[in-house]
Amino acid sequence: MKIVAIIPARKGSKGIRNKNIILYKNRPLLYHSIKSALKLKKIDKVLVSTDSKKFKTIAEKYGATVILRPKKISKDNSLEKEFLVHAYNYLKKKEKFVVDLFILLRPTCPDRDIKDLKKALNIAIKNFEKFSSLRSVHKLHNPAQKVFKIQGSYLSGFFNKSLKGEYHSFPRQLYPTTYSPNSFFDALKPKFFMKFKSKKIVWGNKILPFITKFYRDIDSREDL
Repeated sequence: MKIVAIIPARKGSKGIRNKNIILYKNRPLLYHSIKSALKLKKIDKVLVSTDSKKFKTIAEKYGATVILRPKKISKDNSLEKEFLVHAYNYLKKKEKFVVDLFILLRPTCPDRDIKDLKKALNIAIKNFEKFSSLRSVHKLHNPAQKVFKIQGSYLSGFFNKSLKGEYHSFPRQLYPTTYSPNSFFDALKPKFFMKFKSKKIVWGNKILPFITKFYRDIDSREDL
């Protein structure tokens, strides 16, 4: 099985300018994900996908292989599948390297526990034929049924059309536990998502969970 850790690091970012190379613990944010990936012995290649030559130089300094991706798939509204397909096709065409499993490590999660990371990778390998993808998630205090949106000037429940009464005030014990995805670890299979032309199909409907502690994504100055 050919396994590639892929670290997406586009130049544009809204919350923090050049977020992926902002200093965190005296190192560029990007460095921490590269360092974690290099500790995984079952990984064949640590790959950074970026649209920035500056980011490329930094990533190569810390031991990653880098491919430059087109600007058209590096926009604010670009989907994850776009850089995954680009990386898959690039490696297959340029290096005759066919990826079986992508391990997605976003730079916004710099403090990964290496033991849990190895555990997640082993689970992904062991269950390779059973899932369409694997996502790391953490447990939320409240179930989804107790979440609100603001509609006009007032709070409105997300499930008003499907649930009756003041369901958002019912005890949380009545509802299933809710989990939120985080940036700790994801596993995606090209043999699954390359079958679909749609840019929106990448995870599939057999998403295996890997439950972690809470990891904060670094998306703003407050997070940093």
